[in-house]
Amino acid sequence: MNKQKFIDKFMAAFVLLAMFKIIGIVAQLFHESFWSVVGTLAIFLIVAFIILMVITSLKDKEQNQKYSKGRGAGGGNFYIEASLFDKIRDKYEELARKYIAEKEYKKAAQVYMNLLQDNYRGAKILADGGFYNEAAAVYLKKLKNKSDAAVCYEKAKQYKKAIDLYKEMEQKEKVGDLYREINDLKNAHIYYQMVVDDYTANSQMVKASLIYRKKMEKTEEAQQILLKGWNEDKDPFNCLNNYFANISDVRKLEMEIEDLYKKTPGYKKMIYLDVMKHEFRKDVKLQAITRNIAYEIIAEKVNTRSEIVNELKHFNPADEVILKDISRFKTGRNKMFRN
Repeated sequence: MNKQKFIDKFMAAFVLLAMFKIIGIVAQLFHESFWSVVGTLAIFLIVAFIILMVITSLKDKEQNQKYSKGRGAGGGNFYIEASLFDKIRDKYEELARKYIAEKEYKKAAQVYMNLLQDNYRGAKILADGGFYNEAAAVYLKKLKNKSDAAVCYEKAKQYKKAIDLYKEMEQKEKVGDLYREINDLKNAHIYYQMVVDDYTANSQMVKASLIYRKKMEKTEEAQQILLKGWNEDKDPFNCLNNYFANISDVRKLEMEIEDLYKKTPGYKKMIYLDVMKHEFRKDVKLQAITRNIAYEIIAEKVNTRSEIVNELKHFNPADEVILKDISRFKTGRNKMFRN
């Protein structure tokens, strides 16, 4: 088939398809509003006119040229087809950009979805224009994308629809957040508790405590779960560090530091020592108790872990003499082992 015949057949097929499309658009009057159908029809007629202009232009151009023969004829057919579709697509893109510039987001989305067969860009344009419900419907029905649909419903303040989708995706914390957004604290706490249970089952005690503290406003439960993590060796350093960080009263904190140290088994005292470094820097009032505990731990462990003497400098930052004492101790110990 030569180029001229291809263009003629393409034009005939396009006209036929256009007629069917117009009939289909008119048929939408039975289940859509009059102005919505009129808008869709207007867009289609504009685009159809543009396509016909492109085809006519190509046809006139071919009439002024000789038919291609021989070896290059097949390649010519392929070129004309690709060129034609590229030009049509470019016109669609140009029309969509024009609508976006004019803030006609729904019309732009129709061009992307109906003419360019790009539902994702159509949904994004709708969302960018603030048509969140319409965008959510496209994400859900055409793209099967529950995540983006839920985000759009949330932005549209369609919280019930968003909650249902987040439940299907098992995003429990997000479900709790949205229930809290609509002041349904009972259901919010049910889902937050599920999140806490999941975190504790995976030994993520600090994250569980943050849900209790920040989202459920249960400070005592948050502290208890941190203690549980410390006692059961589930991320013990961070659990103890956060437990102390949540106590704002310095006097009470001092008592907790001393009381917990008395209950600390020997194998965890090095962790306790690391936590004391943080508490020592926190408040001048805590320096005496944290330094004393540090000295006890260092004295207890120095025979088996000589390098522990280096920890003394963290509890005496302004004492230059102690660095010399540490150096002398290490030198003397090394000599003892050599002898």
